[in-house]
Amino acid sequence: MSESIYGEFSQYLPLILQQVTDHIIAANKKTKEETGFKLYEHFISRIKASDSMAEKCQRKGLEVCPQSALRSIRDSIGIRIVCGFVDDIYKTVSVIKAIPGVSIYNEKDYISKAKPNGYRSYHLILEMETDYPDVLGNARGSYFIEVQLRTIAQDSWASLEHQMKYKHDIKHPEMITKELKRCADELASCDLTMQTIRNLIQESSEDN
Repeated sequence: MSESIYGEFSQYLPLILQQVTDHIIAANKKTKEETGFKLYEHFISRIKASDSMAEKCQRKGLEVCPQSALRSIRDSIGIRIVCGFVDDIYKTVSVIKAIPGVSIYNEKDYISKAKPNGYRSYHLILEMETDYPDVLGNARGSYFIEVQLRTIAQDSWASLEHQMKYKHDIKHPEMITKELKRCADELASCDLTMQTIRNLIQESSEDN
């Protein structure tokens, strides 16, 4: 078995992921206890496999080494959070930004401003200060974490669009692309309506 592209730093990645995960899970539990509503429905995380990272480095013309994997590319640690409602995405983003040691390296809100093809999601690249050494030689090093947040509807759409992107023998791709865009807009409208309904339910509960 070949050595991990992450080298000696591979041992720290699960520990960093667990640290972030613990904060988000604790916030979800607290929110559920205080409001009766969860912050999210699904929480998915992974450390990018060494061979997948090596392939990505090669594809981008980078040297296959720990520095490329952990600094030039910033998704060695990945988290996807699927929320029931749009408001919950923004609440969860606030929770993530408040995690000790976390700073925002990059942030893209494709929910308030969707991509031209209809893609909607909230993307964060976190840079987290840790107690572990990093590839730059820092004793208390920093590591990147990619986070994507979506509603259930947005996640279903993204899964379908991903299939479309990576299958090269699809008939009538222009028609399917057009239908996907229309579907994305309809799902966004549905998400907005669902959010409005939940807000009305909450307001009714507060009045009683």
